[in-house]
Amino acid sequence: MPKAPVNGIEIYYEQRGNAGDPALLLIAGLGAQITGWADGFLTQLVDAGFFVTTYDNRDVGYSTWLTDLGLPDAGQILTGEQKSPYLLTDMARDGAELVRFLGLGPVHVVGVSMGGMVAQQFAIDHPDLTRTLTSIMSTPHANEVGQPTPEAMTMLLTPRSDEFEAFMVQEIEAWRLTSGPDYPIDEAWVRQQAEASWTRGRNPEGVMRQMAAIVQSPDRRPLLANVHVPAMVLHGESDPLVTISGGEATAAALPNATFVRYPGLGHSVPEELWSEMIGRIYEVSQRA
Repeated sequence: MPKAPVNGIEIYYEQRGNAGDPALLLIAGLGAQITGWADGFLTQLVDAGFFVTTYDNRDVGYSTWLTDLGLPDAGQILTGEQKSPYLLTDMARDGAELVRFLGLGPVHVVGVSMGGMVAQQFAIDHPDLTRTLTSIMSTPHANEVGQPTPEAMTMLLTPRSDEFEAFMVQEIEAWRLTSGPDYPIDEAWVRQQAEASWTRGRNPEGVMRQMAAIVQSPDRRPLLANVHVPAMVLHGESDPLVTISGGEATAAALPNATFVRYPGLGHSVPEELWSEMIGRIYEVSQRA
């Protein structure tokens, strides 16, 4: 398996496309693995002319699980009594060192949800490696803008079952809750990616550590003001998990950002919008 020794851990990665095309780094969301990216979406990115690198974030999938750091206490993390084992800046450094290890040079950085937060931090901390920034359904400070609706927060904090069929039901219910009124889920694909996640490397404790990193990472808005690369911010108006104020705040903080709102879209990247969203990523890449 292709793994890179970076930042004191190992990161599992995959690449597709022509290595001579502009490099694009795709960063996944909370608890998500490489298998969370639909194959058709990645194929369309390649067809748009990008050399695409995806990877498992630390603590999930085939990347290093930081079990020795212990399980965060959610209540104490929220109150600040307990420090998060790592922060989003550490996760951004994982991505940056992966880019250096692979010799990609400056990349188009694209992140979804928590991956958008990591992508924002990547652009802040590693300007020499950032050609453009695309932040999708994300926020610059999860504690102040883009907070989940009560229903989405309950779903987020409810532990997934350790029994496969019950886990599958929870995954489908979560997708139905968050996808938005105008974009029904592809249940067959949700089942497929949930089964792949279960089989490859589901790590509930690692997801809790990622969540702690989100909660305790500082507000990125002051430093995003210094990110002058072309930026694209995409967000669904009906997103219940990271509500649209997160996207609005991200776009407002970036000096060179285009903000695109999608009516009826929740917290997902549905097939009906692949072409449109990839067109936006291509559009911002042409401004680099």
